Amino acid sequence: MSLPASSAVLAAGPSPSPSPSSSTVPAVPSLQDAQESATHAASWVEENWSTWLAIGLKVLLILVIAAVLRKVVLRAITKLIDRMNRTVQAVDGTALGGLLVNAERRRQRSQAIGSVLRSMASFVILGTAALMVLSAFQINLAPLLASAGVAGVAIGFGARNLVTDFLSGVFMILEDQYGVGDTIDAGVASGEVIEVGLRVTKLRGDNGEIWYVRNGEVKRIGNLSQGWATAGVDVTVKASEDLDRLKATLDEVAEKMGKEEPWNELLWSPVEVLGLDSVLLDSMVVRVSARTMPGKSLTVERELRWRIKRAFDAADIRIVGGATAPAEDAAPDPTAVVAAPSALANSASPQAEAATPLTPSAPTPK
Repeated sequence: MSLPASSAVLAAGPSPSPSPSSSTVPAVPSLQDAQESATHAASWVEENWSTWLAIGLKVLLILVIAAVLRKVVLRAITKLIDRMNRTVQAVDGTALGGLLVNAERRRQRSQAIGSVLRSMASFVILGTAALMVLSAFQINLAPLLASAGVAGVAIGFGARNLVTDFLSGVFMILEDQYGVGDTIDAGVASGEVIEVGLRVTKLRGDNGEIWYVRNGEVKRIGNLSQGWATAGVDVTVKASEDLDRLKATLDEVAEKMGKEEPWNELLWSPVEVLGLDSVLLDSMVVRVSARTMPGKSLTVERELRWRIKRAFDAADIRIVGGATAPAEDAAPDPTAVVAAPSALANSASPQAEAATPLTPSAPTPK
């Protein structure tokens, strides 16, 4: 029975194949498909709306708390800086304030400290808030923190000098080691401070040059503008001078200088004759000292030397130079410029005859 069926199929021939030119028309979604999609979306929203609402409220709460906390911390820092300025103004009117406090310098220092504290507080608060927001969205923070840690270590090794300079600048400002207008000796350079930064300090040298000193390179600092300075003058006189007369002359110079302008303002203590600093065989050194305004010691020393020299000339007190005074000038020896006698000066001496050139003898006639 299967043979007639197969023969019928063979007689009918192969079924026609679709032509290459025929194209498949995309199916247009029907209204029922759109209704089903909307139904699925509504059901998904209905199932997850509480989760998204909770996440949104959590993110909003984090941002509000971060903003409020940042504002409170910044206001507290501002009040702290204002209190520091008021304390400086109160101390500035006292005697101690005149010695140790410079209102403008302390104001600049407090502003720098406030700027650093505000930046650090903003970075910590906003950075923590950003991490909490990412955590609220169920984002795994472990790879991010690991990458940040590796990047921090790499930056720390590559820019360790920069980090050292920054930390040194922060502690320098906090400890008030020096400020604008101070004259300092930083070891690598010295001069007047014209700008203080967290990384670099700018100095102007004695010849007008500007030095850029990295804060991390400064190992020691000598501040010549804080407190007071000392002006010291050493006067070397002959050992035969009368000490009472010498001290009376120096006391007169000191008293007169302390009453004149502007030296009465530059001198913060009376000029004192400390006594003999050293006594040698033919000279002695008298030490004169005074406490002066910071940075004015050289000016006071020059004026002291000027006045002491004029007073000694008027009192006929001789100033000698050097550690030891030279001996009294004796009359010059007239024979010092005469050369020693030479054996060659006498033509009959054996030395002169030995130095005489030989004369050729005349040839004998044949």
